[in-house]
Amino acid sequence: MIAAVARASYLIEVGILSLVLDAYSFVVLASVLLSWFNLAEDNPLVSVTRTLTEPVLSPIRRLLPSAGGFDISPMILLLGIRLLKRALLS
Repeated sequence: MIAAVARASYLIEVGILSLVLDAYSFVVLASVLLSWFNLAEDNPLVSVTRTLTEPVLSPIRRLLPSAGGFDISPMILLLGIRLLKRALLS
């Protein structure tokens, strides 16, 4: 009985974490899409997405070599999120 409750609790926690990772993936995608437009830095959407993504993307950018002005750090981050979700759900 206790094992079943613990397993159910674990599944709920993994489900919640999976939803959070999905939501964060959408924020990263929104940040990428917003970067294609020449919006002001004080735009609320730009400000929120940068505030949420830059703390994670900056270290990835430092580790990656220069790609000729093409920023692939969001793709690396999204791949990492996908791998983390796969590991959690298996």
